[in-house]
Order: sequence, then structure tokens, then C-alpha cells
Amino acid sequence: MTYPLYRCKASSKAAPRKQINYFRETEMAQERNAVGAMTEAKLLKMPIKDYMNDVQLAFFRQRLIDMQNELLKNAGDTTEHLRENEVVPDPADRATIEEEHALELRTRDRERKLLKKIGQSIESIDSGDYGWCEETGEPIGVGRLLARPTATLSLEAQERREKVQKMFGD
Repeated sequence: MTYPLYRCKASSKAAPRKQINYFRETEMAQERNAVGAMTEAKLLKMPIKDYMNDVQLAFFRQRLIDMQNELLKNAGDTTEHLRENEVVPDPADRATIEEEHALELRTRDRERKLLKKIGQSIESIDSGDYGWCEETGEPIGVGRLLARPTATLSLEAQERREKVQKMFGD
């Protein structure tokens, strides 16, 4: 069996795709092992000088991927649930089922927006911008990122933004 050839970044030689996948899988396995050993408590105890080092970035990447997988699973479950056709003769029961479906769809819409933010957060990890406030450039903080891994603003910047929104509307 022959594999399509792709160029490696490190050299101009062509490498089989299977080999590239093997190295990427090995790299991801090592990342998972490092993340698996890391806990939130250990993350919080790390010195400030280690802010957004490779271990922390791998931890947050894995957390974001786990969130993404969970949301995608929920979306699949919703699709299956909505495909089920329940024939209910009672109008009150029918209205209840329709209301439940509407609520479920609103929830999935919020999760769809969260999926977009998760994707943006993973991209910011890749670019090296993750963990830094978009407005001030200051660290967002490990505690805040543990509570909300998709945060893009420091607590102070978020509070300022919310005050402005409250004063002038959205």
C-alpha cells in the first residue's frame, strides 16, 4: 500500500502521511499525559513566572477540547431527540412537548455560540495569545480561565465593558 506524500516542515523531503500522523499522535499522547498529571490545584500553585507555559496551555487545550466534544455530543443527542415523532392527541401535552423542544433548541443555540468561542480559544492557544486580555494585554489569570476557559478579557476589563453596556445599552 502506498501513502500520499506530503512535505515535512523540518525538511524538504517528502514523508508518508501515515508517519506524520504517527508523530502527531505521539505528540498528542505526551500532551495528554502531561495534562493528565496536572490538576487545577497544581495549576493554581504554579508561580506567576510560569504563566501560560506549555503545561498550562496543554491543560487548557485539553479542557477546551473536552468541552467541545461534550457540546457536540449534546447536539447529536438533540438531533436524535427532535427526530422522534411523538403523536400525542391531547393539545396540552402537545404544547408541553413543543415548549420542551423550543427550550432545547434555545439551549443548543447558546451552545453553538459557545462552540465558536471554544474554537477561537483553541486558535489563540495555537497563536500564543491565549490567557492574555484582548484590551489591556495583561494576564487574564489562571483562576478566571479555570472558571471560564473561553474568557478573552481580564476581570477588570470585563467589568468596565459591562458598566459601559449597562450605561449605554447594547
